[in-house]
Amino acid sequence: MSRLRAIYSRLPIPLQNAACSLAGWHTVRQRFGETFRGQLAAYEERNRWSHNRIVGFRNARLKDFVRHCADTVPYYRALFPEYGIDPGSIREIEDLKQLPVLTKEEIRRQPHAFYSDDPGGELLMNRDTGGTTGNPLRFGAPPGTISEQWAVWWRYWRWHGIQADTWCGYFVGLDVVPRRQKRAPFWRTNLPRRQIMFSAYHMNDRSLPEYIKELRRRRPPWLHGYPSVLALVANHLLAVGDDIGYMPRWISTGAENLLPTQRDIIERAFGVTPIQHYGLAEGVANISQCEHSRLHVDEDFAAVEIADADDDGHGHLVGSNLSNPAFCLLRYDTQDIVSGLTEESCPCGHPGRLVSAIDGRREDYVILPDGTKLGRLAHVFVGLDFLREAQIVQNKPGRIIVRIVPRGAFGRRETESVEAALRRRVGEEMGIDVTVCDALERSSSGKLRFVVSGLRSGELQPIPRQGIHIDLDQKEQK
Repeated sequence: MSRLRAIYSRLPIPLQNAACSLAGWHTVRQRFGETFRGQLAAYEERNRWSHNRIVGFRNARLKDFVRHCADTVPYYRALFPEYGIDPGSIREIEDLKQLPVLTKEEIRRQPHAFYSDDPGGELLMNRDTGGTTGNPLRFGAPPGTISEQWAVWWRYWRWHGIQADTWCGYFVGLDVVPRRQKRAPFWRTNLPRRQIMFSAYHMNDRSLPEYIKELRRRRPPWLHGYPSVLALVANHLLAVGDDIGYMPRWISTGAENLLPTQRDIIERAFGVTPIQHYGLAEGVANISQCEHSRLHVDEDFAAVEIADADDDGHGHLVGSNLSNPAFCLLRYDTQDIVSGLTEESCPCGHPGRLVSAIDGRREDYVILPDGTKLGRLAHVFVGLDFLREAQIVQNKPGRIIVRIVPRGAFGRRETESVEAALRRRVGEEMGIDVTVCDALERSSSGKLRFVVSGLRSGELQPIPRQGIHIDLDQKEQK
């Protein structure tokens, strides 16, 4: 992959656009194959099911999946007898509490034990988690599993009127513009996916006006991206008193928790309230925002629990994957926090329990020597299996400390691998210090923040409303 990336970075920009479109064509074939249309139709048919009917459907899937795990997955073949559990006794979510909560570290210790002996006969495709805690997980999934996950995501987008042929300004962490490039265009085009892919790695006060010009020129009706990246563009517009010359019809966010400050900044800058959904590559949970701005648990996709809830209703989101017969996860701890789970009905008519808030995967920015702010960097360590956990800390511009908790020996070669992975995102001018730790500091909720900034410019800085004081001290939110 690094060789292909090196070749791509040397191509002229028109050929890079062609390469992005070729990759987009491959992605369309992978995600939206022969089973996708039927899966999407089935998900949309369940839009108006009653709560009891959707719960019954989920429980039937759960019962079959548990039996599949107990019969064909080595980890669970050993676990059920060890705990004295009859797989047939698990008929609904409450029954899952007989099983221990599964951690990512347990999977990493013996990943082969979670693969089924009977995955369904399909060729498995590699999937990578986002690596929120700096230790991404790689696993296999059949094509039908991948297309089902995209079906539940497209059901959510179609709730809001977004269609597959809608042009999208795409603001995520794709490395489509070489880091050494200093002049516009800081974007590439993916024709099959109808995406204008804006680089998240070139945003600073000098370059952001070019991003704004391209948005004005292309006028994509849909903007989608990481909240931290969209908030950078929005903050720039508010700071200079500018706009993009039109009002997008939709703004959606994913991969990070949408903070209230980010929602406010984005809405004020673009005139559109962003919508959000929660999903994971592991497929153990999915939560979608409806037309009435309520967050619905997608009950027909996964079995979602809230574990260890406190008096205020905040608890760990634990989920069981019902759609991947190859790599099977029951009661998987997502390490994210959800609050306000309720069985209230929603005016939209869609079934599913509701949650009031999702508190997960927040990251500060990393400030490059030229002032560029980078968000959502957790994916940089995908493939570095010698890392147990990692964290990036920045206390002065142009230099970062990478705190590493290794799995075993950690020497010069491993240090160079960490630095090389970061250089592809932060460039050659950034100072990088790698330190080895026994453990990383957790927040009061038990979560590990992957990027921690001691710089005020590295935190999300909302522009105050005229005449209204907003406390910009983000320390209490960490």
